[in-house]
Amino acid sequence: MTISDVTRCRWAQSDPLLAAYHDAEWGVPERDPRALWEKLMLDGFQAGLAWITILRKRDAFRAAFAGFDPETVAGFGEDDVTAMLANAGIVRSRAKIEATIGNARAYLAMRDAGEDFADFV
Repeated sequence: MTISDVTRCRWAQSDPLLAAYHDAEWGVPERDPRALWEKLMLDGFQAGLAWITILRKRDAFRAAFAGFDPETVAGFGEDDVTAMLANAGIVRSRAKIEATIGNARAYLAMRDAGEDFADFV
């Protein structure tokens, strides 16, 4: 099968990044708790924006949020928030940044309580 043989949804036909996301990620079941947490955090940043905006910034998000490692992100403080607010590579919303840090702490609390995030989601 070639790429031209792939049937894509209309929303994935306008940009190569959307096409790649559609073909490799969209609708593919995910069971890894950390990967699910990253996806949920990126969905939160997407609120009010087009998904392509997040896809274009995803590498910068991963760099800013330490690869979406909840252990690291949970330890972020005000200096980290300030740095991210100055980072044009990500969506610079204080509320969304602080929510992601709080969500990392909640993720760890769930894990420490024996709850599986993948089962939760």
